[in-house]
Amino acid sequence: MNTKAHWDNAWTDADPKNKSWYQDLPVHSLELIGACAIAHSEAIIDVGGGASTLVDALLTQGFNNTSVLDVSHAALQNAKDRLGARANHVKWLCEDATNWTPAHPFRLWHDRAVFHFLTAKEDRQRYRAIAEAAIVPGGYLVMATFTLDGPEKCSGLPVIRYSAQTLTATFGDRFRLVGETTEQHTTPGGTVQKFQYCRFLRV
Repeated sequence: MNTKAHWDNAWTDADPKNKSWYQDLPVHSLELIGACAIAHSEAIIDVGGGASTLVDALLTQGFNNTSVLDVSHAALQNAKDRLGARANHVKWLCEDATNWTPAHPFRLWHDRAVFHFLTAKEDRQRYRAIAEAAIVPGGYLVMATFTLDGPEKCSGLPVIRYSAQTLTATFGDRFRLVGETTEQHTTPGGTVQKFQYCRFLRV
C-alpha cells in the first residue's frame, strides 16, 4: 500500500478522537508558534495537519493566512467538515510533503508527526529541501517527532526517533535551534507517547 492509500485508509470513516495522535488542544505546538511572534497575516502551513485541531486554534487566535497540507483527502475533508464555514478561510493542500512545489513562501512551517515517518534518506532530503526553499529567511520551522525513547512504530508504520540534537543535525546549518521541549502525550487509549518538539530559525 502506498503512502496516500495508507493514510486515506486510516482516516476513512474514522473518528479523529480515537486516533493515537489526537489532541483536544495542541498546547505545545501553540506555545512554540506563539514564541515565534509572527503577525496574524503572515503565511503559516501545518504540514501533515490532516484532521488536527491546530488550525481551529490558529483561526480562533486570528491567523488569517493558514494552509493545511496532508497526503490524505479523507483527513482534510474531516477537518473541513468540523470547521464548517470557517474552512473557507484555510487553504487546503492534498499533497505529499516530500514531493510538492509550494505556491508561495511561508513565515512558519509546522509539522507534528510527519517527519518521523520518513525512514528513507531520500525522502528526508527532499522534505528538507522543500522546507528550506519554502521558509523565508527569518522564518521558523516548528517540528515534533517521537523522542529517542518514544514509540518505534505508529499507525503500523516504522518511524525514526529524534532528540533535539539529532534533529538539528538532520536539518543542517540553514536551521538554527532556538527552542525545544518534550511532551508525554497520552493517547485516547491511555498509552503514553513521548514527543520531542523543536523550534528552528531559518537562517
